Amino acid sequence: MSELDAQTSTRPPQAGVSSASIERTVEWVDTDAAGHQHNSAIMRWAESAEAELFRQLDLPEYFPSAPRVHQAINFRAKLWFGQRVTTTLWVQAMGGKSMTFGFEVVAHPMGEHDGGLAADGTFVTAYVPVGADASAPWPERFRAAIKAAA
Repeated sequence: MSELDAQTSTRPPQAGVSSASIERTVEWVDTDAAGHQHNSAIMRWAESAEAELFRQLDLPEYFPSAPRVHQAINFRAKLWFGQRVTTTLWVQAMGGKSMTFGFEVVAHPMGEHDGGLAADGTFVTAYVPVGADASAPWPERFRAAIKAAA
């Protein structure tokens, strides 16, 4: 890993952090003309892990009120059709009106393809109540559920 990679790398969740993991198989639709994962697959898996986290927190009202305001992905290794991956997502920080998530996608070994970190990154959501045009503070129900899960 280069010095720049070490500086920009996200940190996996530790004890006391709200997190969720999912497993997926790289499907044909997840690949591009070069034969490895399309860049959009990584974010879809991160969003699936996000959905799992909010199912576990029993906060289904999160989704219509948490638009993305920023995302960054570090592509570190190729993933291939048929390869299994585990995506883990965690709450990195919760601000007054926004929440930052970290995530990583780890490949399982498959034939000649090694396992290991394939991608990591962050994204930020803002709380925008349904029907509102601007962000607002996160409701106490969200804060309490995330804190309790940690």
